[in-house]
Amino acid sequence: MNVQAYLKRISVTKEEPLTLAYLAKLQNNHMENIPFENLDVTRKVEIKLITERFFEKVMGNGRGGFCYELNGLFQQLLSKLGFHSQLIACTVRKTEGWAKADTHAAIIVHLDEPYLVDVGFGDSVRQPVPLNGEERTDVSGTYRVMQTEQESFDLQRFEENHWKTLYRFTTTMKYIEDFAEGCLYNQTSPDSTFTHGDIVTIATPDGRITLSGLTVTQTKNGQKEKWELSEEEKSAFIEKYFHIHI
Repeated sequence: MNVQAYLKRISVTKEEPLTLAYLAKLQNNHMENIPFENLDVTRKVEIKLITERFFEKVMGNGRGGFCYELNGLFQQLLSKLGFHSQLIACTVRKTEGWAKADTHAAIIVHLDEPYLVDVGFGDSVRQPVPLNGEERTDVSGTYRVMQTEQESFDLQRFEENHWKTLYRFTTTMKYIEDFAEGCLYNQTSPDSTFTHGDIVTIATPDGRITLSGLTVTQTKNGQKEKWELSEEEKSAFIEKYFHIHI
């Protein structure tokens, strides 16, 4: 991995001491510079769990990716910089019930205590969250990680006057190869969120911009605006706002 090329891609000018503040900068800048997207999935381009291919796609070709690609790469970057980090498996909470177990990849970083870090979950927290229940707030919302039982934790966001669970995880170390079944499922299953249409989303300093199918949702300072694109407008929109050429 070319660490300097990676840092340049996420607009981080230099390596710094391994502090929580530096980790937070890396996470936030990653989410503001590299989109979450499933464009290979919907175009039947196979995604294999090979980090060298992730790097070529995201750094070499200026693309984004989904959780295995983005968190797989980011965890490697953190390790190269000297952070004590590991991948973990998570189960996403859906509107009704749970998604397929352990099919989301995220990261634990050990500093003074363990922190959840995730650059591959779309509209979510932009800074490390400790596992001790302390709240963290950024432009996307207020979050916490609560222990539910021994070695099991929930990432939660405060919405409509209550805490909503986004996903559940344990701190068991995983390797990228452990997600092979989940990666195949998320590329091929009709039950996968990612097989039903294009999803591209990126954080902005004051909100987020998301394309889902032909629907654009732009959030600025908590205010949402939606509009529809035509098929003819879509490719130009993706290139302008996400810097991805299809």
